[in-house]
This record gives sequence, C-alpha cells and structure tokens, in this order.
Amino acid sequence: MANVAVYNMEGKKVGTMDLNDAVFGVEINEHLVHLAVVGQLANNRQGTQKAKTRSEVSGGGRKPWRQKGTGHARQGSTRSPQWTGGGVVFAPVPRDYTVKMNKKEKRAALKSALTNSVANEKLIVLDKLELDEIKTKKFAEVMSNLKVEKGLVVLADNDTNVIASAKNLEKVNTAVYDSINAYDVMNAGTLVLTKDAVAKIEEVYA
Repeated sequence: MANVAVYNMEGKKVGTMDLNDAVFGVEINEHLVHLAVVGQLANNRQGTQKAKTRSEVSGGGRKPWRQKGTGHARQGSTRSPQWTGGGVVFAPVPRDYTVKMNKKEKRAALKSALTNSVANEKLIVLDKLELDEIKTKKFAEVMSNLKVEKGLVVLADNDTNVIASAKNLEKVNTAVYDSINAYDVMNAGTLVLTKDAVAKIEEVYA
C-alpha cells in the first residue's frame, strides 16, 4: 500500500495517507492506457470536414472547346480537378472518429494512469482546497506553494470558487473526481488530489 505525504495550501507537510492498492497500486496496462488516450483524442474530433468532388461543384456542364484542332489539350469540363474552381480529387467527407472502449477497460486504464502518477511521484495530496472568493492570484499562490507548474487539480465536488479561480491559468486544469479519465491524468504533469477526492475515487473505483 503506497504511503504519500499530505500537504496544506501553504505547501507544508501536515501528515501522511495510505492509498488503496486496488486503485493506486495496480499492474500498469500500457495497452489500455494507449487505447484510452487515443480514444479520448479521437472522440474529441468533430469529423465535419467537407470538400466538393467534381460531381458536386456547380457548373462545367458544357465541353469548353472541341476535342481536336485547337492546339489545346482535350478537356471535358471546366470543373475537373486541374481547373481553378474545379472539384477536389479525393475530397474529405464528414465521418465519425469515435473509438469505443467498454467500461471495464476505461476503469482499468484510469487505474493504470493513477498508479503511474504515484510510481513517478507526480501525485500530490492536499488536506483541503478552499477559497473564500474567486481569486486567480490566490489559487496561483497555492500552486506555487506546491511547486506545480503544469497540473490537474481533482476536487471532490463542484467548488465554483476553485474552478473559476483556475480558469485563467493556462497550464493548470480542474476536474471533479467522477469526470477524470486516463488522458487527463497522463497529460496532467502533476496530479493534485484533495483528501476528499481521494476518498471518493477509492469509493467508486476500488
């Protein structure tokens, strides 16, 4: 069972905490993590790109000049791909990029990502994270105290003050415990969890 330090908002160590091996100490499955990351990025694609082929471009119904005797190369339409205003040869069309994973695979990938954060000492546990008002400067101070330049802060609930305070920080994101995924964790840099968030994650995924 992994034992990690617990810090306060001033960046001082205030205790230690045991993490559940069923969530933070599993055997890392690199294949599932890879699938989860690829799937997350693929599922974010809109797939709405579209260009017209020669059959869809307007105009070009008449042969521009007779077949022989003009000195020009033969042409059948002014909407052929080589003409300005012509269609695109292999035009992209709308498509669905969705990559499907079942629930067990997603859970296993997330556990592997969390375990990887613990193994690489990229996980910080906060005793609590509370702000009296929406103040980016105050939130930035907390991240500075923890020496976090790029990270993901995971909360136990939808704390408006904390989430709004973090919005203007380019390299720090926030998420509620039940909305994180393997890609978010792997891309985080440093994973910052509140003690309450750890308890909720262990309750859901153990």
